[in-house]
Amino acid sequence: MSRSRRMAAAVSVLAMAATGLVSAAVIGVGPAIADHCVPGEATASPSPSAQQRNGNQNQQDQDQQQDPGQQQDQGQQQDQGQQGADQQQGTGQQQDADQQAPQGGGAAILDPAASPAPEGDGQTQAPEGDDQAQAPEEEQSASTFSRRGRPTRTATPTPTQSETPDEQPSGTASPSPTETGNGEEEACADLGPFPEDFIDIRQVPPRQLGARIGRSGSRGTFVSQCGRNENRHNNPDNFIVAPGVSNGAHHLHDYVGNVSTDAFSTDESLAAAGTTCRLNDRSTYFWPVLRDRNSDQNSNDPDGNVGQVLTARAVQLQFRGNATSRVVAMPRFLRLITGDAKAATNGGANARAAWSCTGFQNRIATDKYPLCPRGSLVLRILDFPSCWDGQNTDSANHRTHVVFPGQNGACPQGTRAVPQLRMTLAYSVPQGQSFAVDAFPEQKHNPVTDHADFANVMPDRLMRFVVDCINRGRRC
Repeated sequence: MSRSRRMAAAVSVLAMAATGLVSAAVIGVGPAIADHCVPGEATASPSPSAQQRNGNQNQQDQDQQQDPGQQQDQGQQQDQGQQGADQQQGTGQQQDADQQAPQGGGAAILDPAASPAPEGDGQTQAPEGDDQAQAPEEEQSASTFSRRGRPTRTATPTPTQSETPDEQPSGTASPSPTETGNGEEEACADLGPFPEDFIDIRQVPPRQLGARIGRSGSRGTFVSQCGRNENRHNNPDNFIVAPGVSNGAHHLHDYVGNVSTDAFSTDESLAAAGTTCRLNDRSTYFWPVLRDRNSDQNSNDPDGNVGQVLTARAVQLQFRGNATSRVVAMPRFLRLITGDAKAATNGGANARAAWSCTGFQNRIATDKYPLCPRGSLVLRILDFPSCWDGQNTDSANHRTHVVFPGQNGACPQGTRAVPQLRMTLAYSVPQGQSFAVDAFPEQKHNPVTDHADFANVMPDRLMRFVVDCINRGRRC
C-alpha cells in the first residue's frame, strides 16, 4: 500500500473514532429525570446521568481497541438505543400522568350524584331569602368519610423557641438549596419529604377518635357544598396571619367559597364578593395544595414546592356539634386556623395534622403521609377549634379567641361551643412515596405541618339554620 493510501486510511480511522466520541458524549447528556424529588430516588443510587457517563467511558475505551467497521456499527446501535430510551422515558411519564386517575374502586367510594339531605323529622329546609350561588361543578359527596371526633395527636417534633403563628413570614426562612455538589439530585434530596415521612396505612393502629357525645351534647351536622376548587382559585397568600403581604405563605393555597380571597381581603371585600358555595355561604375555606412529586412542574420554585398540583377528588366541609352541650352561632367574620405550618421546627403543641385513607378512617396518622392500598384515596382531615371566648373574631396569635375542647369534649370555662368545622379532603395520588403538601422551605414538606384556614362570612340567617340543624340532631 502506498504511503498516501496509508495516511488516508489513518485519517479515516481517526474520523470514525471522533464520531464515536461525539456520539458517546451526546448519549451521556440525558434529560432531567421527572421523579427527581421522590423520596429515596436521589440517594438510593448514583444519578442516571452519572451512570451513563461511567458506561459511556468504558464503551469508549473498548471502541478504541476495536475494528473501525465494528466501531461504526456500534455507534449506530448506541444512537438507536438512545432513541429507544427516550421513547421509554416518554412512556413512563405518560404512565405517571395516567396514575392520577382513580385506581381500582377509588371512584366508586364517592357518589357524585348524592347530596346531603335533611334527616330527623324530615321538615328541615334551607333558609328562605338567601340566594344560591352556582358552583362550577356539583361537589362530590363524601358520605363515607368518618363522622367521629377529632383524633388524638401523637406527633412530637423537636421543639424550638419559635412561637411564630401559622404561615407568618419568617426572617430566617431560606430558599430551597441550589444545584451544587452532585447537582439537581442532591438539591431535591434536601427538599423533603423523606422515606421515613411515609407509612402504610395498614400499619397504623386503630384508635378511638374524639369524645363520645353525651346526653346533653349536640349530634347534628351541616355540610356546606362549595365545590373542589374546579375554578383554580390559588395563591400563596394568607390574609389572616400575613395580611397585605403577597406570597406571605410561601406555599400555594387551594380556595373554595369566597372567590375574591387573597392577601388584601377585608371583611368588606369578602362580604361583597361572590362564592362557589350554595345557600350564599360567602365564607372562605383554604388549605395548602398537595402535589404529585413525580412531576417536575414548578421545578424553579424558590421555596422548593415542586410538582404538579393535585385537585381534590372530593371536599367535605362539615359543621359538627359539641360532645357535652348545644352550640351557639359563630359571629360573622370570625377567623380560625388549625394546625401549624411550622410544626416541624416549632414543635407539636399546635399540630393538628390527620392523614388517613378511604376505608381506613379509624386509622389516623398525625406525622406520616399514608400509603393507601390501590383503589383507596388519601384523606386529609382538618378539625378546627370550636370553643369561642364570646367576644373576639380574631386574636394576636389567631388562636386564643377560639380554642379546642378538652379531652372529654367539653369547652373550657368562659368559652362557648360553636359549630366545629371539619374539612375532609380526598385525593387520588400515584402509587408510592409520590406526594407532599406545600410548605415553607425549612419545613421539608413534613406531613405534620398540614393546616387550614377559615373565615365565616355566612349570612346570619344561614348561620342560625346551621345551629338549628346541629342542636336538633339533624343532618343538613
